[in-house]
Amino acid sequence: MSDTFPVIVEVPRSDGSTERVRVGTATRIGGGFTITLTVQTGKGEVAAAPAPRGDSGGFSSGPTGPEPTNFPPYGRSKGLPIRGATMNDLEFYANGSRRSLADPAKERFHAKERAMLAAIEAEVARQRGGESGGSASDSGGPGEPPPPGDDDAPF
Repeated sequence: MSDTFPVIVEVPRSDGSTERVRVGTATRIGGGFTITLTVQTGKGEVAAAPAPRGDSGGFSSGPTGPEPTNFPPYGRSKGLPIRGATMNDLEFYANGSRRSLADPAKERFHAKERAMLAAIEAEVARQRGGESGGSASDSGGPGEPPPPGDDDAPF
């Protein structure tokens, strides 16, 4: 028999108080959980959608899914787009993926890390092969926006 638990988050309000909001259910299956998130509106529940099977680990990727488009949730460029990133950031996250892939204890994350590394390597190739000179200080080819800077930070 599986156990089911409510998934609740505390949401801060503008008056300083917090409100507890149920966002779904967690069902124990073996040694882990399957989470079903519920889409919420101001008037109540709209629909429930099961979380995708497998380990999402905070960023979207997988062997059958699309390549990730954003960096993982760590480092100075966490969550920012891979496309247009500086060469230093691309190398930092590529090295992190390679370290994770070299660690057998992190095998359950390897498919995700391979997808992340492939996306990063594709961006490195795009930046080096798509531009004459291909230096890390280049800001992109004609018609391309410059890479994100400090003014683009969401906070």
